Order: sequence, then C-alpha cells, then structure tokens
Amino acid sequence: MPALPPLISEMQTLPAVPPEEMDRLWAEGWRHFGRDFFRYSLTFSETAGLQIIQPLRMEVAALCPSKGQRRVRRRNAGLEIRIVPASVDAEREAMFLRHRERFSENIPDSLRMFMPEIKPAECPCECVSVEVRDRGRLIAVSYLDVGAMAVSSVYAMFEPEEASRSPGTLTLLAEIEWAAAQGKRWLYPGYATVQPGHYDYKKSFRPLDYYDWQGHWRPLEP
Repeated sequence: MPALPPLISEMQTLPAVPPEEMDRLWAEGWRHFGRDFFRYSLTFSETAGLQIIQPLRMEVAALCPSKGQRRVRRRNAGLEIRIVPASVDAEREAMFLRHRERFSENIPDSLRMFMPEIKPAECPCECVSVEVRDRGRLIAVSYLDVGAMAVSSVYAMFEPEEASRSPGTLTLLAEIEWAAAQGKRWLYPGYATVQPGHYDYKKSFRPLDYYDWQGHWRPLEP
C-alpha cells in the first residue's frame, strides 16, 4: 500500500458558482454532482479494500495523444460526435441504467444523482455534453463542466455492447478537442485511484498531473 495522504472528507452545497470559482474548486480537488460538492482523499471498496483517491489534471495545450488514443479516433471516424448543452432525458436515463450494470458496488439509482433535475446546462455552472451517435443511435454520452480557464468531466457512460470502441477514451478525446478550441488551459478528467480501477483509462493521457491532497499538483509518472 502506498503512503496514505492526509485524511480529507468534505462536502458543501452550492446552488450557483461563477466560472472563476469553479476553477479554484477544481484546483483544490473538489468535484460535484448536481449542487452537492465534495472532496475526499480515501475510499473503501468491498472488493479492493482501502483505496487512495487521485484527482487528475491535464494541461490541454501540452497533451500529446498516444498511438492507442489515435487508433481509437480512427476506428470511430464514422461516428457522429456533437457538443451540445447538457440535458437528461428518457434516452439518456435508459442508457445509464444499462451502463451501470458494469459495476458491482456503489451502483447509483439514476443519472439524476450526477446531474441536476432543473437546468442541467446551467446549474450550478455551465455544462455541455458530448453525444456520440452511430447512424442516429446514441451510443455514448459524457458531461463536461465549463469554468473560466478550465473544464471538468462530470460523468461518462455508454452502451455496454459498444465497449470495444473504447467510448470512454473517445468522449474524453472529444472533450479535450473542445476545450482546446475554447482556449481553456486545464481539463480535469475526474477522480481515479492510485490502485488499479475502472478509471485507469484516464491515466493513459500524457502529460498528466495528480493532486497530492497537500495543496500541490505533481506530475504523474507513467
């Protein structure tokens, strides 16, 4: 087990947050689902035991897609990818219910646990969505918060039978491209864990920083 970070477990409710304040919160390891903001340095899994939470950050202009990531882009070249204001509807909720079957614990009841019911494109901050469609059929969705100089991934999901397309990597690549076009400096892809886990695909991007829970962002070694 790696050395444990300082124990941090904090929550707060914020109904509306200006873009500059969102930048500050992300830089201090905060995330949010709806209006509920949180940050925590440790978590416990029934299957993996105690895990160290690792907030991640990418500098958009410095990112260099790997050979595998470029291959994901080429393999999915025929798909339609759109960036639209965030929304939650029956189509996305049905996808979420299928997507959650990939997980064996901490299974949420609804997509509404991650996105606010009212004005998801505006509250508590601006939020856009990556839509991926195959001949009109929605196969992947991710949500991306927008700050002043940073963006932050909120949640990503996909149709389970499309897993071979690497949809999590595909939507994250689309988020990076959109952030670059908007002139943003940072993209926060969310939490991962020091130990192996479902979100290890985020760690394949380089260069990548992690938050050490002591106020510093440090390079994540390959």
